[in-house]
Amino acid sequence: MGDPKGFLKIKRKVSGYRPVEERVNDYSEVEVHLPDDERQAQASRCMDCGVPFCHWACPVSNVMPEWQDRIYRGDWAGAWAVLEDTNPFPEFTGRVCPAPCEAACVLGVNDEPVTIRQNELAVIEKAFGMGLVIPRPPRKRNGKKIAVVGAGPAGLSAACFLNRAGFYVTIYEADRKPGGYLRYGIPDFKLDKSFIDRRAGIMEAEGVVFRNNVLVGRGRYGFGVPGAEGTGVSRAEYIDPRELESSFDLVLLAIGAREPRDIKVPGREQSGIVQALDYLSMQNRFLGKEDGLESITAYGKRVVVIGGGDTGSDCVGTANRQGASRITQIEVLPRPPEHRGSGEPWPLWPKVLKTSSSHLEGGERLWSVSTKAFMGKNGAVDSLSCCKVGWTGKDGGWTMQEIPNSDFEIGADLVLLAMGFTHVVQKGLVADLGLAVDERGNIRTQGSFHTSNPKVWAAGDSRSGATLVVRAIADGRAAAEAIIQTL
Repeated sequence: MGDPKGFLKIKRKVSGYRPVEERVNDYSEVEVHLPDDERQAQASRCMDCGVPFCHWACPVSNVMPEWQDRIYRGDWAGAWAVLEDTNPFPEFTGRVCPAPCEAACVLGVNDEPVTIRQNELAVIEKAFGMGLVIPRPPRKRNGKKIAVVGAGPAGLSAACFLNRAGFYVTIYEADRKPGGYLRYGIPDFKLDKSFIDRRAGIMEAEGVVFRNNVLVGRGRYGFGVPGAEGTGVSRAEYIDPRELESSFDLVLLAIGAREPRDIKVPGREQSGIVQALDYLSMQNRFLGKEDGLESITAYGKRVVVIGGGDTGSDCVGTANRQGASRITQIEVLPRPPEHRGSGEPWPLWPKVLKTSSSHLEGGERLWSVSTKAFMGKNGAVDSLSCCKVGWTGKDGGWTMQEIPNSDFEIGADLVLLAMGFTHVVQKGLVADLGLAVDERGNIRTQGSFHTSNPKVWAAGDSRSGATLVVRAIADGRAAAEAIIQTL
């Protein structure tokens, strides 16, 4: 390392956010950027640790020490070259990754870890600014054709690496624009969609063909995809999946795990109870100037978000920007500790309390709360009947019990269900192809990425279940490597 004692001299400094009173009035990205000299100082904190556990914890296997050292030395081009070798989309992970690498940073044993995620974002944006990130089509094509179904992080990653290897790659995306969860699930204030367009433009110039607004197999498998029930948007084109089988050497499914987890309590049928990703998707479509869609707004409403994860916090931030009168986020699990517990020692990922930029903008957070029923007026939700619950550990598991006499109500005009997803949507494409599913309901893959259909493979959330964007990118890359070896 350029300065092996940098971590002793420099304290961790995060980029921070724009002022709350400013950012809640727009949908621009909330995180700011440090000047180059301060970013280089933060990179100097990457110590000569000998065994970089950050590399072990990173799903895409980024070799952090090498590009941290190059940042410190001001060699931005060198840092980008090392980073790009493992991660095709640092502009995405640099913005939305929860950074498991930082939880495993050796410096985090008794100090604050290196700002790896923010350093990564600085590298890729510097590379774009320097004109280093340009289309680089393969010099030679191998004559093999691959159809990738789904333009989310896994599909884009697989397409990127397959195209580099000389395959002819066509991406079929059910929605109007590529990106999947990146575009329609993550709010603009965390990931501006111009960065997705920028990367898709580069891939297109390199030879990847995008067929957007094309539904392969009948049925919904995206976020309010055109042609899905309730969107009011007509389908531009439909393709029978058997046509892809006959026209391509291999079909790779990267359609995500989009079957939302629901809550089955009395009153669920009332209006005003919406799946979180439908809500977030509609807002992103509005900002993307997509027309012909129904509107879901929190303006002037009492909003209750059920679910304490990242999607729930995204709902909080969006509802604040839409002008909700009150926001309450509830979670059935107990409040996490603020510091790493003894049961999750370094370098494991700790389940600690996370306070996002959205939480800092307003709203109440409640833990150990279970929803018993939805009450309404004239067919629309008006309040939730809830109770407090307790958790006890036994034989390696946890049991939930309702606390007696703890019932209470929360007024609500809009309820957002942010409880995650159960598995891939099985209606439509999966059923059309007759693919076997595993015990969790996802596409069963045999050996590596093979499905029960020898010509159809699967990657990303569709085979593993809903997970992190960075894991989907890694799985897409791994699928591409397996395809390259096979074909």
